[in-house]
Amino acid sequence: MDARTDRTAIPLAVDLDGTLIATDLLWEGLFLLLRRHPLAFLLVPFWLLGGPARLKNEIAARVDIDPASLPYRQAVTARLAEEKAAGRRIILATGTPRKFAQAIAAHLGLFDDVLATEDGVNLTSSRKRARLVEIFGDGGFDYVGNSRHDLQVFGAARESIVVAPDRAAARWQAAHGCDLVPGERPDLRAVVKMLRVHQWLKNTLIAVPMVLSHEYLNVEMVVACLIAFFSFSTAASAIYIINDFFDLALDRKHPTKCNRPFASGRLSIPFGLASIVVLLATSAVLAAFLDPQFWLVLAGYLVATTAYSVSLKRMLLIDVLTLAGLYTMRILGGAAATGTEVSFWLLAFSIFFFLSLALVKRFVELDGGELERGVRLAGRGYRAEDIDIIGQSGVASGFAAVLVLALYIDSGSVRELYGEPWMVWPLAPIVLYIVMRIWVLARRGEMHEDPVVFIIRDWRSQLVAGFGALLLVAASM
Repeated sequence: MDARTDRTAIPLAVDLDGTLIATDLLWEGLFLLLRRHPLAFLLVPFWLLGGPARLKNEIAARVDIDPASLPYRQAVTARLAEEKAAGRRIILATGTPRKFAQAIAAHLGLFDDVLATEDGVNLTSSRKRARLVEIFGDGGFDYVGNSRHDLQVFGAARESIVVAPDRAAARWQAAHGCDLVPGERPDLRAVVKMLRVHQWLKNTLIAVPMVLSHEYLNVEMVVACLIAFFSFSTAASAIYIINDFFDLALDRKHPTKCNRPFASGRLSIPFGLASIVVLLATSAVLAAFLDPQFWLVLAGYLVATTAYSVSLKRMLLIDVLTLAGLYTMRILGGAAATGTEVSFWLLAFSIFFFLSLALVKRFVELDGGELERGVRLAGRGYRAEDIDIIGQSGVASGFAAVLVLALYIDSGSVRELYGEPWMVWPLAPIVLYIVMRIWVLARRGEMHEDPVVFIIRDWRSQLVAGFGALLLVAASM
């Protein structure tokens, strides 16, 4: 019997989480459950008291996964396909509940048998080793794994293959010199994408109350604005990560969002959870240097954004009104941090202008969704036939913002604040140009799904906005 025949006669057992797929189905199932049934969060501690197996099976009983959308490690699936073609018996041996494991096995068509968590037994570590040894004997199987939970199984296997190892598995692999299938290491680009640093541009709204009060040369206020900016930004990044967790299944079906770090498996959910803790702690430390009123605004922002991620984003119209409100809260945060007042005019303009941008976002999603009538946009409360009213409402809201701005420019407040009030008038047509251009491009199908990203990249919008800022400075002299 040659070496190849001998090798194929030995069954190959394969771990699932972190090995076959670049994610962990316990975490994914938990977030999927909380997205659909937020109050289930109250039951999780009681399930956990019954042990990991009960927690996993309770979650699996309430949610379904889409095996076709999971981030499979292509190097692993390709190798399994070769082994399968050579006639080797392949077993999926996982601590994942049988319901999930069976769905994945049926989708891939590579496995001859499935060993999974069931009947109160969490099939990991020593329990997985015992089951495999019971069936195949000590040294009677090869094993593919990735983590410290697999170390005991490695010790009982004839040969081992280590995939994208954690620190413990990497040390074991280096000590024993077994086969290694390296994973994609997190890089700075993936972390920056996780944080969505480009979205921090929204938080420059914190400086608006200071600028409109002509205090931009006040060093103390400028420092307070910078602290508030980074406090808001780190808090916002933490919420973006939470949002990504709740949207994993939806993001994987999206043509561009599927490349997000967690949806693609480039970053792990535990890494994201640790990042959330660090980001929120950083935000709190920075906020401690500011007025207590800023804490109230920041806390309200965190509550509102979390509610948006968990539930509000799927509610018709409530979602866009919430987004407009979140923009306005940034302005309120800037006022609280610097001790400046916020006028009725500014709040009214903010609500209408940012409602228009939020409606652009939904319009673009509907326009590019290729939905049939009566079918809801995935993860949203909108249907294909809503696109016209969304577009009309967005344009009307943008025009309302310009009207508020025009009335403000003609008010006594402007004549008191600005030495040359006539120089403020061009702001109305400037904002009108920005609003109309965004909506014209959205109608053409040329608008980015996020209007903020569009403004960052669009030199025309930046040019006219910069001109408007220069007019404000000149008018105040």
